[in-house]
Amino acid sequence: MVNDPRIRKVLYGGDYNPEQWPEEIWEEDMRLFKLAGIDIVTLNVFSWAALQPSEDVYDFSKLDKVMDLVEKNGLKVCLATSTGAHPAWMAKRHPDILRTEFNGMKRKFGSRHNSCPNSPTFRKYSVRLAKKLAERYGDRNCVVGWHVNNEFGGECYCENCERKFREWLKNRYQTLDELNRVWDTAFWGHTFYDWDEIVVPNLLSEYFAENRTTFQGISLDYRRFNSESMLECFKGEYEAIRQADPDTKITTNLMGFYKPLDYQMWAEAMDFISWDNYPANEDSYSRIAMNHDLMRGLKGGEPFVLMEQTPSVTNWLPYNALKRPGVMRLWSYQAMAHGADAVMFFQMRRSIGACEKFHGAVIDHVGTENTRVFRELAQLGKELQTLGDHTLGGRCHSKTALLVDWDNWWAVEYSAGPSCDLKYLDEIYLYYRALEEQNYAVDIISVKDDLEKYDVVIAPLLYMTKTGTDEKVRTFVKKGGTFITSYFSGIVDEHDLVITGGYPGKLRDILGIWVEESDALPSDRENHFIYRGKKYPAKLLCDLMHLEGAKELAQYREDFYAGTPVITENSFGEGKAYYVGTRSDESFYREFIRERMEEKGIRPVLETPEGVEVTERFCGERSIKFVLNHNDRAVQIRIDDKRRELLTGKMYDASDCIKVEPKGVLILEKK
Repeated sequence: MVNDPRIRKVLYGGDYNPEQWPEEIWEEDMRLFKLAGIDIVTLNVFSWAALQPSEDVYDFSKLDKVMDLVEKNGLKVCLATSTGAHPAWMAKRHPDILRTEFNGMKRKFGSRHNSCPNSPTFRKYSVRLAKKLAERYGDRNCVVGWHVNNEFGGECYCENCERKFREWLKNRYQTLDELNRVWDTAFWGHTFYDWDEIVVPNLLSEYFAENRTTFQGISLDYRRFNSESMLECFKGEYEAIRQADPDTKITTNLMGFYKPLDYQMWAEAMDFISWDNYPANEDSYSRIAMNHDLMRGLKGGEPFVLMEQTPSVTNWLPYNALKRPGVMRLWSYQAMAHGADAVMFFQMRRSIGACEKFHGAVIDHVGTENTRVFRELAQLGKELQTLGDHTLGGRCHSKTALLVDWDNWWAVEYSAGPSCDLKYLDEIYLYYRALEEQNYAVDIISVKDDLEKYDVVIAPLLYMTKTGTDEKVRTFVKKGGTFITSYFSGIVDEHDLVITGGYPGKLRDILGIWVEESDALPSDRENHFIYRGKKYPAKLLCDLMHLEGAKELAQYREDFYAGTPVITENSFGEGKAYYVGTRSDESFYREFIRERMEEKGIRPVLETPEGVEVTERFCGERSIKFVLNHNDRAVQIRIDDKRRELLTGKMYDASDCIKVEPKGVLILEKK
C-alpha cells in the first residue's frame, strides 16, 4: 500500500464488514462507496468464526463473493487474516488459548484480544488460516496489502507464558548468576537457585502499587517478553503469507503511543506502518501530531497508512461527542501532512449490534447518502481524487530529533519514586509541543537511530542509559550537535540498575554537572527561576546540582537551594549539551526551544498565527506545504515563496497574504 506502483493516489476507504449484513445490501454499499470516492476496503478483520466453523473445516464461500464484488467495482483490498478474535469452539476445546489476567483470573471466551500469544493452539491455527487466505487470494491484483490480526495488545500471565518466560530468560542471561545480578535479587532475599523458581510478575507476586513493582528488573523483562511474544505471533502469520504471496506488503495496525508493545522493535518486522487514530475532541492538535510523527519515525521517515479513524463519533469514549463540521477533513489532512499515504476509517457501514453500534461510520443507520457526515466524506473523496499522486511518497525533512525509548518508558513508570506524578509521555510532550506549535519540523527517533543527520537531539527524561547510548550522544555533541536532556536522566542501565558514581551517570561529562539530590514537589507547590529576564515556575522535580564545567543559565529562587543552578549549558567538543533540571510551563519551553533552534540556524516551516499548523513534505524536487487552521476563526497567513494551491489550482506569489477559513486547509506546492 506504500510505494506500490498500483497506487496512484492517496487511498481512501476503511473497514468493511459485509458479513454483518444480508447480501442485498452489498450492491447499495457499492453505490454509496462510489459516491463518496472510496477506493479501498479492509476486509475480513473479524471473520475467523465464519471462515473456520470447526477444527479442520474452512468455508470461504461468502468471502469469495465479497472479494468478487469489490473487485468488480474497482476497489482495492487490504485483506486481514481475521486472527484478532478466535472462535468460541476453539476456546471450548483448547483452553490454553485463553489468557490469564494480571490478577491471576483465567479468562473465558468473549470480547477481543483474548488469545494467549504463547498458546500452541493460537500459534497453530492463526498461521494455518493466514496461509490458506494467502493461497486463495494472494494472486488477486486488487489485494494491495495484508493486515495481520488487529490491534495487537494486552498481556497474559498464564502457565504457558510462565514456562516460555523462563526459556526467554535462559536465552537472554544464560546463567542464574547473571540473572540474579541484573535483577539485584540479593535485595529482599530474592535469589533464585533454579529456573523453575521464577514466577510471572503479577498481582500475586511482585505487585507494589498501581503501575509499580517491587522488583523492576523482572517486571521490565516481562514487558519485553510480552512484546516479543506478540511480535512472534505477527511474524508467524507474516511468514505464512509470504509462502504463498511473495510480494504484497504486510502490516498490522498500531495504536500510537501504546505502552505494552515496543513498536520500535515491531517496525523492523513490518513492511509498512499503519495505525489507528482516535483522539478526543478536546485533544490538542499537537498531541495528535505527535502520534503521527511517532508512526512516521518507526521506519526511518517512510510514509505510513492511517488505517482507522472515525468519521464522526468514537463510541468507547465517556462522551460520544460529534466531530464538528470540518474536523474530519482537517484531521485527515493532518495525517497526510505528517506522512500518511492513505486515509481510512472504521467503519464503512454502522453495525446494528454489540458494543460499537453507535460508533461512527461512512454509511449511517439511515442507510443513505443524505447525512452531514456522508457529504463531508464525499467532499474529501473528491479532493483526494483531485490531488492524485502529488503527495504520494513524500518525505518530511528535519534537523531536529526527539528521542523516545519504550524500555525507558516502562522503567520510569515502574520505578518506586521519585514522584507518582512523573509520566514519561508528559515529559516528551512538553518538548514536542514547543516544537510543533512553532512549526519546527521534528522526527521522533529511537536510541538505535543515527544521530549524525540532526543538528539538535532532545532526550527528555532519559532515565535509562543503555549500553552505547552515551557514546552516541558523546560523539554527536563533540562533532557540533546540540543535545538537550532533563531531570531524572542518566540514572540506570538497561537492567534498571543504578549507575553509581553520581548522577547523571554516563552523561555526567557531556553535561558538565553532578546532580546531588532531587526534590519532588507535590502538585500544589512550586519553586521559581528567572530565565532571560522572565520568571518561570519550577515544578514536579527540582534537581540540586553542582557545576563541573557547565555554565549556569538560571537559578532557583526559593527554598534552601535558592541560588543554585537549575538550567545549564556545557560546551563539549564542537557542540553544546543543555540540562533542564526541573519541569516548567509551556511558555518556558517555547522560549527555550526557539532559542536553541535559532542558535543552530533552524527556521520554522512557516511563521503563522497561533493554532495554525504547517508541515512540509518533499516529493523529489517538489516541496508541498500543508497549512492547517485548527482555529474556529479565519486567519491570515503570509507565504514566503511562489506556490500553487493543489485543491483549487490557484497561484500565489511570495509574500502573498492568504485567508485560511476556520478548520481550513491549504496544500501549497513548489516545483
